[in-house]
Amino acid sequence: MPADQSPKIVIVDESPIRAAILEEGLREAGYVDVQHIREMHNLLARVYALDPDVIVIDLENPSRDVLEQMFQVSRAVRRPVAMFVDQSDAESARASVEAGVSSYIVDGLKKERIKPILDLCISRFNAFSKLQDELERTKSALEERKIIDRAKGIVMKLKGLNEEEAYVLLRSTAMREKKKIGEIAQSIITAAELLK
Repeated sequence: MPADQSPKIVIVDESPIRAAILEEGLREAGYVDVQHIREMHNLLARVYALDPDVIVIDLENPSRDVLEQMFQVSRAVRRPVAMFVDQSDAESARASVEAGVSSYIVDGLKKERIKPILDLCISRFNAFSKLQDELERTKSALEERKIIDRAKGIVMKLKGLNEEEAYVLLRSTAMREKKKIGEIAQSIITAAELLK
């Protein structure tokens, strides 16, 4: 989303009065593209249909079931989520963090707090997403390293090569085939499994 463009914000709130106050506060803070979801039924599908940049959930006294439904939305959509609740306990706060809620604000919502809270929510979400992406890349690289090492072992045993020679053979084959070395390694492992 370009920096000069206002993010699309979806408010999830069953109370039309609270939602109207929230919407007014968002517009006063400079957010122009604001939508409101009143119905909790089929919430995830509704959120997907609107495809917001940020989700603001306002709950008065949420039950465990309602909170869990909101946490499912947070886990599924991979968007910044700011959740406002009037009352909470430590367990709900912990669960919200585990579910990926970017900002969990107890003691309701005041109009003048909207912009700083949303800015923080988006910034936290972006930082967390970056960490998650780095973790996934690291896991993937580690997994590929394991596959390459296993394939090297197979090549060393079958061809009577040392470790460096086996790696050079894998790498040159990958270059010749215009494939990643991990793909060649996986093919060797698969072939070795078939030929056992």
